[in-house]
Amino acid sequence: MTVIDPVKTQLVEPGGIEPIPSNRRHGSPWQLFATWTSPNLEFATIFVGVIAVLYFGLSFWQAVAAVLLGNFLGSLSQGFLSTWGPREGLAQMLLGRTAFGFWGNIVPAGLNTAMAGLGWFAVNSISGAFALATLTGLSPVLTLIIVVVVEVTVAFVGHDIVQLFERYAMFVLGAIFLIAGIFILANADTAAPAAGDGTDGFGGFAGFMLAAGAAFGYTAGWNPYAADYTRYLPAETNRKTIAVASGLGNFVSTSFLMIVGAASATIVHSGLADDASPTDSFTAGMPGWISAITLLAIAVGAISANALNIYSGSMSFLAIGIKIPFERRRAIVALGFGVLGFVIALLALPDAGASYENFLLVIAYWIAPWLGIVLADRWLRRGTAVLALVVDEKNKYRNPAGIVAFVVAAVVSIGLFSNQAVYVGLLVRVAPEIGDLTALVGFVLAALLYVVVFRIVRPVLGPPLSAETTTMPSERAEASA
Repeated sequence: MTVIDPVKTQLVEPGGIEPIPSNRRHGSPWQLFATWTSPNLEFATIFVGVIAVLYFGLSFWQAVAAVLLGNFLGSLSQGFLSTWGPREGLAQMLLGRTAFGFWGNIVPAGLNTAMAGLGWFAVNSISGAFALATLTGLSPVLTLIIVVVVEVTVAFVGHDIVQLFERYAMFVLGAIFLIAGIFILANADTAAPAAGDGTDGFGGFAGFMLAAGAAFGYTAGWNPYAADYTRYLPAETNRKTIAVASGLGNFVSTSFLMIVGAASATIVHSGLADDASPTDSFTAGMPGWISAITLLAIAVGAISANALNIYSGSMSFLAIGIKIPFERRRAIVALGFGVLGFVIALLALPDAGASYENFLLVIAYWIAPWLGIVLADRWLRRGTAVLALVVDEKNKYRNPAGIVAFVVAAVVSIGLFSNQAVYVGLLVRVAPEIGDLTALVGFVLAALLYVVVFRIVRPVLGPPLSAETTTMPSERAEASA
C-alpha cells in the first residue's frame, strides 16, 4: 500500500485508506465533539428511547437508566478507539487487521460496510425523507431523492467537508432539538407505570437489558468509525483530549435525545392516523412553528449522520482489500454506496421502522465481540508499532486468533442469549426474564478467547517471520537482555 503524495488543497479527498503523512495532518481534537454530536441529533436516536417504552415495556425512568448505561459504555469505547488514529494515520477497520489478520478482517470490515454504508444509510434516509415530506407536502420518494443527493455529495467530497458540515450542523440541530426536547419533557407523563410484566411482555430486568443493549448498539455503532476522523490529527495530539471530546460528544447527544424519545412515548395523541409515520407521531401536538423546525432538524440530522455512514462505509469496503485503481477510489466507493443505499431505502419506505429495534440489537451482537477482540489485541501489543502489520498487503499478515474468537463468541452469545423477533436464544426461551445478554457475553467471551488463542497460535507476517511484530514487548525485552 502506498502513501498518498502530499496535497495542499483538493476539492475531493484523494486516495483511499493509505496512511496520512505528517505534512497532511491538521485539525484540533475538540472538533471531534461536533463530529460525534451532530450525527446523533437525528430521529433514529430519538426512536431508541421510544422503543424502550413502547416495545420493551419500561417506564420512563427505567428507560432513562437503561439508555444512560448503554450510551456510557458505547461512548467510553468510542473515546478510547478515537485515540488510535493519530499515531499511524489509519482508518479504524484497517487497524483491525492487527487482531484479525488480512483475510480474517474481511468479516468485520464486510459487516461494517453493510451496516454503515447500507443499513444505517437506509434507516436515516427514510426518517429524513418522511420529515421533509411532512414539512413540504412533497412525495416521500421525491424527498428521499433530495436527502440522498445531499448526503452523498458531502461524503463524496471527503474528510474535511464532513468535519465542516458536522461542526456547523451541531449548533443548528442542537438549538432546535433543545427547543423540541423541552416541549416534549414538559408535556410527558413521566410517572406513567411500566407496561411490561418482566417476562415475555418485557419490562423489568428483561426490558431493561433489551433497552440498554439497543442503546449500546446505537452508540457503539460509531465505534468502527472512530479512528477514521482522527487519522488526520497530528501524531502528537493529546490522547486524553481526543478521548474526552469524542466520548463526550457521543454520550451527551445520544442520551439527551433518547431521553426525549422515551418521554414522547408517554404522551397520548388523539386523532393521529393509524398509518402515521414515526416522525409524524413525534411532532404531533407540537405548536406549528416547533413542529416545522423539528421536522427540518430531523431531515438535516439524517444528512449529518449519513455523511459519516457513507464515508466510513467506503473506508470499511476498502479495508476488505479490494483494489480500485483510481486516485479518488474512496469517493467513487462512497458514490456507489449512496446509489445502493437509496434503492434499499426506497424499498423499505412502505414499512419503515417496523424492525428498527432488531436492527439495533444485531449491531450490538457483532460490534461487542469485535470490540472485545480489538481491545484485547491492543492490550497485548501495548508499546508495539502496528503500521507494518496492516499496510503491507503483499505479506498478507495472518492472525487466526481474531476470527476464531469472533465466530465462537458470536455463535455462543447469540445462540444462548439473543432475544428478538428473528431468533430467541436457548437460555432466553427457558428464562425470558434474563433479557438480552448477547452483547455482554459476546464482548467478554471474545476478549478471553482472543488472549488464549493468540498465545497458542502465533500471528504470522508472511515469509520470512518477523520477530519484531509477532512478539510481545516483554518477550522482546527478554531477548535483547
